[in-house]
Amino acid sequence: MAARAKKQGCCEVAGEGSQCRVESLLSVDERGQMVLPKDFRERAGIKAGDKLVLVSWSRDGEICCMSLIRAEELAGLVKDKLGPLMAEIV
Repeated sequence: MAARAKKQGCCEVAGEGSQCRVESLLSVDERGQMVLPKDFRERAGIKAGDKLVLVSWSRDGEICCMSLIRAEELAGLVKDKLGPLMAEIV
């Protein structure tokens, strides 16, 4: 991968300027629901009805990390990666 960041929508892939940080502590209620804090939703531009994809990573069979990605962003990443491959097949 290139040393510099490659922009794909609002997501940076392996680059300078990207960061990881703890945003807040979430609680899960008895129905399995949790709430993203209002200030985070506002900064992220998340509105009612938006679709988010839950991605998980496992280690030794147990989930150790979870991430939310906008459905449009994931669809764009998949299209960018699989589009050229599918064009070669068809």
